[in-house]
Amino acid sequence: MKPAIEEIEFHGLAALRLTGPDGSAAVLARRGGQVLSWTTADGRERLYLSPTAVFDGSCAVRGGIPVCFPQFAAQGPLPKHGLLRTREWDVAASRCGGDFALVTLETADGEATRAVWPHAFRVELTVMIEAGRLDLELCVANPGEAEFSFTGALHTYLRVVQVEDVALEGLHGHQFIDSAQGGRVTRETGTEILVEGEVDRIYRDVRRPQLLRAGNLSLGIAQQGFPDTVIWNPWVDKCAALQDMPVDGWRHMLCVEAAAAGEPVVVPAGDEWYGRQTLVAV
Repeated sequence: MKPAIEEIEFHGLAALRLTGPDGSAAVLARRGGQVLSWTTADGRERLYLSPTAVFDGSCAVRGGIPVCFPQFAAQGPLPKHGLLRTREWDVAASRCGGDFALVTLETADGEATRAVWPHAFRVELTVMIEAGRLDLELCVANPGEAEFSFTGALHTYLRVVQVEDVALEGLHGHQFIDSAQGGRVTRETGTEILVEGEVDRIYRDVRRPQLLRAGNLSLGIAQQGFPDTVIWNPWVDKCAALQDMPVDGWRHMLCVEAAAAGEPVVVPAGDEWYGRQTLVAV
């Protein structure tokens, strides 16, 4: 099959569908610059998208891979997860080769963003699909005359059949901030992470890839540039409090996020920063 890129409508949103050489496909919405679907050649959906997600622009879409910038979560005075999740992005580039399809979306500061965060910026998200593989690269550029700092993430929601049955390997020995335990700092002593309750952790200085063992939805996960990996599952009570999640939604997802959340990233005037996340079906 020849790789392809086509404009589509997805739940009422203007989007692009990237088709890989093996028939795998990804859907990238222009609102929020958000990947909303990735199906591998076997027909399995690899990203979790809430069946009660809201697509009218009144709030961010729950699921897929949201872009969080310039603030991660509620770690500052800005809206939770920043300013870009309901913003319209423009197509900056698209191309196909014999074994890939690639799209770059971009957005920049404007009057609305400068009213709450007084910095010039340009953000690009490049999404590339290959056989059994999804790559995302986030570029944060500072075209202004003074440095700025930000926190952020590719807030990746991974689909699982039953989260109690999965294990995440690759974070042994890493220090983490346990937000579910009041911000306690501790060190991962286990060889694998099991989800047996609420999980909300920021693992620091992560350089090794991870392996999500989840039956026929298993994935290899790697990142570059992003210093942290965030692991999140709201579990029963917090999931029930989310209006855009079904009460059992926690059971079918695990967020494994490439993030800059522990310490802000500083981008000097005229400079750029890059961060990447790669998902590989195994």
